[in-house]
Amino acid sequence: MTTIDWRELTHAYGSAEDIPALFARLGGTEDDAVWSELWSALCHQGSVYEASWAALPVLADIARGRAQGEPFQAVILAGAITGYEADPRRPQHGQEIGELLDVTRELLATPGHSAPLFVNLLQSVLAFEGVGVWSEALQGVNSEEFEVECPECEEGLYVAFGSYGTFVSAGDYVGKPEPETTEARGELTPASPERLSELGARLYGEAVAAGQTEVARALTYVFGEGRCPSCDTVFSVSQEVEKQWI
Repeated sequence: MTTIDWRELTHAYGSAEDIPALFARLGGTEDDAVWSELWSALCHQGSVYEASWAALPVLADIARGRAQGEPFQAVILAGAITGYEADPRRPQHGQEIGELLDVTRELLATPGHSAPLFVNLLQSVLAFEGVGVWSEALQGVNSEEFEVECPECEEGLYVAFGSYGTFVSAGDYVGKPEPETTEARGELTPASPERLSELGARLYGEAVAAGQTEVARALTYVFGEGRCPSCDTVFSVSQEVEKQWI
């Protein structure tokens, strides 16, 4: 096995020489704090570094139970690190990514996850498979909204499908109650399960099989159609989401 000289690598705060000590602290009462430090250093606001990729073998060991730590945390952090499918470092870590994918699929098949954790696991699967955009964009299912642009008038829109209602709004309605006037909102129409796109059908099927009914419902809106309240253009929500993440 190749020995890593962490002193020669960098993360979000400079030298990565502290990373081995952080991993060594896992398996005790302070795991939450340690994982928070690892996330901050290795995937700071979505950015990844030399040390992030170098950490994949350790994360694979944790996921497989060969090292101390929580497998869920390991695969979710590793998924965030590998989310950019065109990263030139990706081919060098095919073995670890394959192991992490296998573990994540096993975890995904385990019943009883909260909806947010289930979505996070789906994101990691997509990241390890190199699907790209949706390994990150799927987080919108947890936040119950997406920010997009109308493909016709280029109005900034919010697509909401959760506790605040189901609608498309222009302006800053994100995270707020549904607009009171019909002029301020457009319809959001869910896709019927049999008409979902290939990816949508796959994710929907995973959610249904796992008993994640709310996630399945949300996915029908994510892969459904919205109507712009400013110009009445009907658009594919997923296509406009993809444009924002490319």
